[in-house]
Amino acid sequence: MKRSTVVDADGLPLGAIAAPANRHDSPLLDETLDALEALGPLPERVSVHLDRGYDSKSTREKLEARGLTGAIAERGKPAPLQAAKRWVVERTNSWHNAHKKLVWCTERQGRVVDFWIAFSEVVIVVRRLVRRAWTHYRWEGRPRRRP
Repeated sequence: MKRSTVVDADGLPLGAIAAPANRHDSPLLDETLDALEALGPLPERVSVHLDRGYDSKSTREKLEARGLTGAIAERGKPAPLQAAKRWVVERTNSWHNAHKKLVWCTERQGRVVDFWIAFSEVVIVVRRLVRRAWTHYRWEGRPRRRP
């Protein structure tokens, strides 16, 4: 199983699409970006940072049709400096993988897989919000260590 994930600049997951592992990444781009439509209109300046799996002519055409800018790491070449911004996505993917149910997913029904991805995203968002609150606010009974 593979996941195509959309995250914001802080690493909060905004949407994810699950697909069989033997599928090419480029066809997943439209589905993944369509997951953002539920959030409403996007800001004017949105950049997309994709890994080498998306390096194809069709991907570039899809991004151009949507008016999105960004960087795609090209196959066989060192990643461009802009592609270094993918660490946010990779960090979020590792947070997903911390929930071992997604790493060793043996489910056959798409609804079950979608549930586990959504559940994992809820855990990630709640953890990030608690950590941000710990940094910005003080309250009685606040733990001494940052969560």
